[in-house]
Amino acid sequence: QVRLVESGGGSVQAGGSLTLSCAFSYSTTCMAWFRQAPGKEREGVAYIYIDSSRTSYADSVEGRFTISQDNAKKTLYLQMSSLTPEDTAMYYCAATHRYVGTWCRANYGYNTWGQGTQVTVSS
Repeated sequence: QVRLVESGGGSVQAGGSLTLSCAFSYSTTCMAWFRQAPGKEREGVAYIYIDSSRTSYADSVEGRFTISQDNAKKTLYLQMSSLTPEDTAMYYCAATHRYVGTWCRANYGYNTWGQGTQVTVSS
């Protein structure tokens, strides 16, 4: 089973930027970033197909977040900019060998998860 290890979380002021990384043991068909804030359901944030030809974003982060994948470095990234307090959450990297949703955009089917990295945005 693929192993996922996130890093890069931290505290930042509103309007700031942060880049999350997820080291993976081998590439899979679909990878994604999810987040979960206290008292809220987990939500998908960004999705990417294995060859990086397709990416997809939640409406709440479109234009502010960028997902990318470097298979040579075996690392998935989430570049986040124009952060707001509403982006505060635990962020998780996820993967699946199956093709799920539309070009990997799905909130189901992801069966491997990292331990999470906390992002806190202060106003």
